[in-house]
Amino acid sequence: MNESNYIEIIKEQTQRSLWSIGNVTAGIPDKYWDKVYCEMPLWKHVYHTLHSLDRWYINPQRYCEPAFHEKDLNNLNVLPTRVLSREELTNYFHAVKEKIEAYNESLIEDELLQKPDGCKWSRFTLITAQLRHLHYHTGIIMGFIIAETGMWPQVIGLEQDIPEGEDFPYFE
Repeated sequence: MNESNYIEIIKEQTQRSLWSIGNVTAGIPDKYWDKVYCEMPLWKHVYHTLHSLDRWYINPQRYCEPAFHEKDLNNLNVLPTRVLSREELTNYFHAVKEKIEAYNESLIEDELLQKPDGCKWSRFTLITAQLRHLHYHTGIIMGFIIAETGMWPQVIGLEQDIPEGEDFPYFE
């Protein structure tokens, strides 16, 4: 990673964060997918996290909801009227990941402190706020998994290589 370039740092840290939430989500045992934690099913915690990332990482004022979205489906204070399957959320995760990776490729360092059209926050603020939000909720979801299974889904820090393949490891 080129630490003299903000864009490269953003790309690297975002890639690590996306891998981690993908691994944590994939590590949720099926029997806990619909289980209620903090008054909401676990899948809704996942959706809230991904929806916020999707909406707020780039420009919340120029955002289109996913086709399956219903009012307040992302709101952790409102009971859902429908259930999202693991497949739907896995597909959504991959779509959000691709969208963010493409956006990161288009970033220009001189524009990081500029505000996107119609937005009151700078690009840098939006990105760092979403990485903070993503890690906060990744930790919450991990806590639910750990409490139920005693297993810790692997996340990656600054020094580890990003694992390759479709294996979803836990810390040993």
